[in-house]
Amino acid sequence: MQPETAPGGGRLRRPIWPAPDGRAVQVIDQRRLPHETVIVDLNTVDDVIHAIRSLMVRGAPLIGVSGAWGVWLAAQAAAAGGRGFDAIEEEARRLAAARPTAVNLRWAVECVLEAIRRSGDVGAAPGLARRAAEDIADAEAENCRRIGLHGLPIIQALARDRRPVRILTHCNAGWLACVEHGTATAPIYAAAAAGVELHVWVDETRPLNQGARLTAWELARGGIPHTVVADNTGGHLMQHGMVDLVIVGADRVTAAGDAANKIGTYLKALAARDTQVPFYVALPSSTFDWSVTDGLRQIPIEERDPDEVRFVDGWDGGAARRVRITPAESPAANYAFDVTPARLITGLITERGVCRADADDIRRLFPEK
Repeated sequence: MQPETAPGGGRLRRPIWPAPDGRAVQVIDQRRLPHETVIVDLNTVDDVIHAIRSLMVRGAPLIGVSGAWGVWLAAQAAAAGGRGFDAIEEEARRLAAARPTAVNLRWAVECVLEAIRRSGDVGAAPGLARRAAEDIADAEAENCRRIGLHGLPIIQALARDRRPVRILTHCNAGWLACVEHGTATAPIYAAAAAGVELHVWVDETRPLNQGARLTAWELARGGIPHTVVADNTGGHLMQHGMVDLVIVGADRVTAAGDAANKIGTYLKALAARDTQVPFYVALPSSTFDWSVTDGLRQIPIEERDPDEVRFVDGWDGGAARRVRITPAESPAANYAFDVTPARLITGLITERGVCRADADDIRRLFPEK
């Protein structure tokens, strides 16, 4: 497949889709961006688990959708091999455990399993699983579109004559992470479409540089003015009145409004509070963990391979290259996420509207939970 080209020859607009042969799932390998656009076939549950763990696919909504498609692959294998529901359930358990922090994964896997269970027919499971996975992907895309609509007035309220609204974001919470539109980027795209002049400060997001590699790539493709900055620059920008608004995504948000997101988010929230810059978290309802109320104590924080800190990947003379940036004898620690307490969050932008980051106002938007 040619770079920037989707099935049927159109421009890529989603990071995951069923393969034309109807047996595999195809994804953009996000480890290779922005220098190469590579499409990978995922043929088995093991392939999906590897894609999730290796960050070939990443971002809470996309991880969930990937898990949903993984159940589809498990259902195909069970039906073809004459195995029962137990085989699908076992593969689903492995999928749900692929990464610990993003709650969307467990939610999406369970949604597809429930669709299969209702039929009682293993032979029907592949078709039911595919429809359920497609429905989840489409619903997440629509949720993100609505997040953009609800976040747009926040940006419009900050617009002034002859000066762009200056927004800082962290990590990548764009369409690469969220099927379409993104979460943190959805209001940005909606504002640009509405004619609001914008400038986005893009945190590089060490150690894996999802901001510098992925958010910057997305914004450049979307024609959104932006500047990549080192992670530690945000506080300085806020102190000097160069940021009007911070919008980030999330991997898990508690029923009380605490938000787990890419490591470094908490520090941005502290700087925003000190400088009185509004700090919003954008998320679909699938990112809420309704069983958890204390993010600091109850959300598991993934620790990844220390080599992600010791080494950095880049592009050198037309080829990808990995280089060490630490002394060979120095140990490293790699905490992938941190938790921003609800008290530091101005509001949550969801598909149902904007609410305060507290249990009562969240329940106002989601009374059924």
